[in-house]
Amino acid sequence: MLTLDSIYKASHVLKEVIRHTDLINSPKINPEAEVYLKPENLQVTGSFKVRGAYYKISQLTPEERAKGVIACSAGNHAQGVALAATKAGIKSLICLPDGAPISKVEATKGYGADVCLVPGVYDDAYNKALSLRDEKGYTFIHPFDDENVIAGQGTIGLEILDDMPDVDAVVVPIGGGGLISGVAFAIKQLNPKIKVYGVQAAGAPSMFNSINDKKIERLDSVATLADGIAVKEPGKNTFELCQKYVDEIVTVTEDEISGAILALIEQQKLIAEGAGAVSVAAVMFNKVPVKGKKVVCVVSGGNIDVTILNRVIRRGLVKSGRSGMLNIELVDKPGQLLGVSEIIAKLGGNVTTVRHERADENPDINGCFLRIQLETRNSEHYEEIRNALINAGYKLVDYIK
Repeated sequence: MLTLDSIYKASHVLKEVIRHTDLINSPKINPEAEVYLKPENLQVTGSFKVRGAYYKISQLTPEERAKGVIACSAGNHAQGVALAATKAGIKSLICLPDGAPISKVEATKGYGADVCLVPGVYDDAYNKALSLRDEKGYTFIHPFDDENVIAGQGTIGLEILDDMPDVDAVVVPIGGGGLISGVAFAIKQLNPKIKVYGVQAAGAPSMFNSINDKKIERLDSVATLADGIAVKEPGKNTFELCQKYVDEIVTVTEDEISGAILALIEQQKLIAEGAGAVSVAAVMFNKVPVKGKKVVCVVSGGNIDVTILNRVIRRGLVKSGRSGMLNIELVDKPGQLLGVSEIIAKLGGNVTTVRHERADENPDINGCFLRIQLETRNSEHYEEIRNALINAGYKLVDYIK
């Protein structure tokens, strides 16, 4: 049974391996709130997961250690188990979804684990790990639905309260629910008045649906760039703890996640993976009621594949109004491009790409399309340029923000 004593014990055990990640003030995330970040993306292994994995392995019996350990993960739990097992001199085998970022796969191997790639998503890796456990006799280290793992994650709650006793709200990412279960339990035991909000990706709302319908539900599929929280079904323990201790769960879109990743890069010089940024996205886009409150966002991890990062940044630029496209229908005659360019330049837009097409779909035989990709300060600036072009008599069609 999860107790506050077990979380304090985990905190003592973890002092030998983890970093105490200091809170970072982030005033621009939401100017209407006093926002701080708990940067677990700067944790050992780049994620909070090492807390639960290390504490769980520290509590194994000699017999369990001798058998070796097996785990399943989208990537971060894998690295935590690999590091903890290697430090303890225990053999580890990790089952990962074959779509896990290459950086996470290689990092897991680098910490000393053997890796088994499984076709599908986290839940497929989970089933494979259970099969191998039964076949080989390994000790299974569950990524979230285990009381020792939850106790390890709960140490984050203790650290937040140590650093900021007067916090009003804590916002936490949710995949299977291990992190928020531990954090919410610790915080509510020490100060029930503090609000704890959970955040899931809209493309993987397993806990969100389960809590709303008051029963554990399994998703048919998940689709989100936040691969670390792409879980089809919450755990039994975590579902019960979330029901009891979490005030509200919300979801954020892919565009909102991308916008949060971009904001963390630009404003705080922090790299967060999609799963780590959902808490920030919820506060940025007012998905949780934090106006006038002192709020801490747990940035749970930073292990994002660099090949994905470029696409995420582009999407974040579009979401924040920093990048947009204009599709202008023109009469094909001299001076048209000059007129458009003058308006954009006068208003401070920066054209990055110009494409001129004489398109067959244009009913005017003398017509053409001018497609312009431009950089702007924000959504309002983009709309200002668009409206100026319309007021000057230009016809905009199918414009894309």
